[in-house]
Amino acid sequence: MTTARLSAALSGLLALGALALLPTAASANCDWYVKTALEQQQRNVKMNCGLSGAEWSVDKSAHAAWCASVGPDVSRAMAQKREAALGQCRK
Repeated sequence: MTTARLSAALSGLLALGALALLPTAASANCDWYVKTALEQQQRNVKMNCGLSGAEWSVDKSAHAAWCASVGPDVSRAMAQKREAALGQCRK
């Protein structure tokens, strides 16, 4: 095989390897998101904040499905939004 062909083959394998990692990264993000959402809801209840809506659900599957439908920046922003609401409740 020529050097150019070897280089092209290696590039292709590296690209496939990178693509294989994408679901893992997305899965790790959603695992974090679901855990965070449920912990925030527990604090909402414990502090009697009365925050409600889909983002305050105790349904793990609903949080996971929503997270899988958005990018990591969106899920992080939602977690930050809930955290800010809890901060306001604490005051």
